[in-house]
Amino acid sequence: MTPALSPTGPSLTAERRRRELAELAGPGGPAGGRRVDVLVVGLGATGAGVALDAASRGLSVAAIDAHDLAFGTSRWSSKLIHGGLRYLAGGQLDVAHESAVERGVLMERTAPHLVRAQPFVLPLTPLVSRSQAALVRAGLRAGDLLRASARTSRATLPAPRGLSAVETRHLAPVLRPAGLRGGLLSWDGQLSDDARLVTAIARTAAGHGARILTRVRALALDADGARVRDELTGEETRIEARAVVNATGVWAGGLDPSLRLRPSRGTHLVLRSPELARLGAGLHIPVPGESNRFVLVLPQGDGRTYVGLTDEPVDGPVPDVPEVPETDIGFLLDVLGSALEVSLDRTDVVGAFAGLRPLLDTSDGTGTARTADISRRHAVLTSPDGVVTVVGGKLTTYRRMAQDAVDAATAARGLTAGPCRTAALPLVGAAAPDRLAALDAPARLVRRYGTEAPAVHALAQADPALAEPVAPGHPVTAAELVWAVRHEGALDAADLLDRRTRVGLVPEDRATALETAKRVLERYAESRAR
Repeated sequence: MTPALSPTGPSLTAERRRRELAELAGPGGPAGGRRVDVLVVGLGATGAGVALDAASRGLSVAAIDAHDLAFGTSRWSSKLIHGGLRYLAGGQLDVAHESAVERGVLMERTAPHLVRAQPFVLPLTPLVSRSQAALVRAGLRAGDLLRASARTSRATLPAPRGLSAVETRHLAPVLRPAGLRGGLLSWDGQLSDDARLVTAIARTAAGHGARILTRVRALALDADGARVRDELTGEETRIEARAVVNATGVWAGGLDPSLRLRPSRGTHLVLRSPELARLGAGLHIPVPGESNRFVLVLPQGDGRTYVGLTDEPVDGPVPDVPEVPETDIGFLLDVLGSALEVSLDRTDVVGAFAGLRPLLDTSDGTGTARTADISRRHAVLTSPDGVVTVVGGKLTTYRRMAQDAVDAATAARGLTAGPCRTAALPLVGAAAPDRLAALDAPARLVRRYGTEAPAVHALAQADPALAEPVAPGHPVTAAELVWAVRHEGALDAADLLDRRTRVGLVPEDRATALETAKRVLERYAESRAR
């Protein structure tokens, strides 16, 4: 491989996975394999964050997931890094401050290539009373104080301000002009892709020596390790560890029945509307009849727009991939219809996705509280046999959740570790904005790969076939699929289309791209066999 095609971070490959799993199960340790300091179960944002935190403190780490990186909730978010305004409005000052601090960490230190400032307009329509508008203005000012207290630069996040009706329509021409009094402009962090964030965290952890093992299911946990099954071969073995962290999110109760969770479903629509694609800002559209609840309209820059989100309780068994009910789709379209001039209906919805928030139930056990009212605080719990579980929280604060989990695990098991380093540890691809702007690669690739964008771009330049889009009208090319197999641990077509890229958010695009994904996997398998 030429230097131009080399990654700037460590590579996750099928070969590396096989070798490291064999090391853990092979001769030399208490159960036949190598004993690690920390075993992490779950490779969403929090689990990958725990692996990075522990490995960067000098601990040996194995991190496993029954499926893939970001298979669960971490790929179904709004793709936003929130500053905590909603939690401030609910009186959760500590949660709000923590969110603002972690937003600043991501935007200015650890992942400036993946998180950028996103403007939002809240239109002052006839459905927004003047008293409600005054409350929102006060909240935005308080949110700006949070930014300052978190020491996030004004250059990173500009100040909120009011907009005239003309300015509001200039940024959002899709708004209905009748009765529009103006708007409120605010800024927050927008993540280019939540699954790509998880991939970057996991690869950074691997660079510090963590073994990142997908398709390895934990069958049972105890304080000294886990019985696991390789989902590719069906072979069962045991991984021995000095400490075990359960970071499986909404599925945590399956490994620790003492946990009481109240999953909440957040649904997003994927629209391909030319009118919405021209938005100059995201939108906060107030939900009629609710004082502090909004539907988000998030243009993605690739012709797609996400609209979300709901907050509905989920009862019964937790599915691997949540389904989107038609009632959620109807609710979101109705809210859009309350403020937009453009008419949107079910035929405009080209895709939809839902994620389950792992909310910790601290109620009186009646289950009567709305999930929208349950605190987003995270909790780190140690079971009587010494297994540490981290649950609750949200994507924005994954790093702090991981820090607290590692602190608890090292304390509970008497491990010697260095101090937490992750608040100043750049993820794979991270660099200062001026360096990112100078990279010789398309801006879209820089927003997704950071300093590795030139290497991804070089693949397409070296082979015209890899420069072709995987689906008509979609910006993802075959070169990105090749990169995902060679360096990002993708093992099958679903990994490629549903997580390393997000082609799969639109089923029609996924079906079109599937053959290309299969060819890339076959080509890689042939190159390994030579």
